[in-house]
Amino acid sequence: MKTGAAGIELAVDWLKNCKFLFVLTGAGVSKESGIPTFRDALEGLWANYNPEELATPQGFKKNPSLVWQWYDSRRDKVKEVEPNPGHFALVEIQKIVPNFFLVTQNVDGLHIRAGSTDVVEIHGNISRFKCFDKHHEQADVPGGLKEPPKCDCGSLIRPDVVWFGEAMPEKLLRSSFAAAEKADLALVVGTSGLVQPAASLPFVAKQNGARIIEVNPNRTELTDSCDLFLEGPSGMVLPEIVEKLRR
Repeated sequence: MKTGAAGIELAVDWLKNCKFLFVLTGAGVSKESGIPTFRDALEGLWANYNPEELATPQGFKKNPSLVWQWYDSRRDKVKEVEPNPGHFALVEIQKIVPNFFLVTQNVDGLHIRAGSTDVVEIHGNISRFKCFDKHHEQADVPGGLKEPPKCDCGSLIRPDVVWFGEAMPEKLLRSSFAAAEKADLALVVGTSGLVQPAASLPFVAKQNGARIIEVNPNRTELTDSCDLFLEGPSGMVLPEIVEKLRR
């Protein structure tokens, strides 16, 4: 498992020659833009709460105003930050590699703001909304509300994200697994490899013959199974790869 300059060169060679690239990104990419991970954000006013109170259907039904205000504070944080060099590097890689499929576990929309297209937001998007009972999509929901507004059907409106205990959208999950099966190279960036079922996607790719490149400042559950581990933040590693790809 090569690292450093030799690892970058190997990654560039694999990317130049791959026919289908599958990319999975996680919270580490967003953290580089200044967005704390879910549990890191449980500080200050929110330090005494746990995920079951703030990110489950049961928590929303028990205290909808609390959950609504928590997500409103998260949306405010997302508005304050910008995509980082790691996001922009993935945009450039998409332009270079002929077949590119990006799945993100992040709900902040930063990949789309950076210019990535056809992004599969497998955990949803914090800036989109739907109603709790019927999943009717909602538009033009204002910020700063103390209580969740109501849909025309009478149901409370909630963020369009996947909460703990909820199933991921079946269509997105199917397309993600199908892409992982087709890939001959998988790039896994800034994810802990713990949250299922997204964490199994790189292993699906590997079982179908793909090489795995991991980019992460720290070793993870995936590291021992990957073919190449590039240690470092994505905002430094990925731009270096792009620079060499362009040569």
